[in-house]
Amino acid sequence: MLINCVAYQEGKKLSDVPVEDISEYLKQPDAFVWVALRDPGADEIAAMQEEFSLHELAIEDAARGHQRPKMEEYGENVFMVAHIVELHEDKLCVGQLAVFAGRNYVLSVRSDSKQSFLGVRARAEREPHQLRKGAGFVLYALVDAVVDRYFPVVDMLESELESIEDQIFGQQGKQRANVERLYELKRKAQQLRHAVIPLMDAVGRLYGGRVPQVVAETQEYFRDVHDHLFRIAGRLDAVRDTINTAIQVTLSMVAIEENDISKKLASYAAIFAVFTAFAGVWGMNFEFMPELKWKWGYPFALGTMVLVCGYLYWRFKKAGWI
Repeated sequence: MLINCVAYQEGKKLSDVPVEDISEYLKQPDAFVWVALRDPGADEIAAMQEEFSLHELAIEDAARGHQRPKMEEYGENVFMVAHIVELHEDKLCVGQLAVFAGRNYVLSVRSDSKQSFLGVRARAEREPHQLRKGAGFVLYALVDAVVDRYFPVVDMLESELESIEDQIFGQQGKQRANVERLYELKRKAQQLRHAVIPLMDAVGRLYGGRVPQVVAETQEYFRDVHDHLFRIAGRLDAVRDTINTAIQVTLSMVAIEENDISKKLASYAAIFAVFTAFAGVWGMNFEFMPELKWKWGYPFALGTMVLVCGYLYWRFKKAGWI
């Protein structure tokens, strides 16, 4: 689906452009065309490949989707893939943004994502002095918008982790639920990490040293994006380490609870063992047992059992076993 197809010259918008007229605007000096597609069909992809003379391998990656974040050069052109990570009702949804950038064009292909990038275009048009830098600045603006959407996800992960940590010691008997939440949180953190780390490597190739000509004037902007990704990666590492520690603490709490239960069961078993031992002795029908012919023998036997068991209960209670 075609979202926008606009021509710009000297940082200012010329007009909306029909797809079939793109090649005419590409011939104008100091002009470039910015096209945005969402979940395009095969015919739309083929039309863009013809208009911009895109490499067939890059077209295949953009059409297929679910590619690893990367940056590839095809002559003077750049092909970049980034994962769009979005929050929808506390669930992570991962889409893809593929960007083709050349000397006089930018083509962005958004897949499996509900949030648009219209705000990026509006921001770029409000800054004609930046837009004058051409396709390199548009590529930066799109990648920067993708990275900015990672921060709320990291904030959500950290907040949820703090909530689980508060419950580890506050709610007994819910350790299983805590472990399940921790593993789910770890899965989400890993999803975001899979988007951040490869993209950080790709962006690192767009500043310093030899860089593609299309981004030669925007290197410092990509360095800033790289710094943001580095910060996110550091926070994700901290979240992952904290999750691992929280899982170990939770499992230790489970072991402590099981040990407490074992102590209680052992204590009550010892108490009832006293009843069993005394009852076993006095239940024997030997002829010569003084208690058998003593009128206080039965109360004495019960009293002895109660006193001994009461003493054991007191000792176990004092030791914290009961």
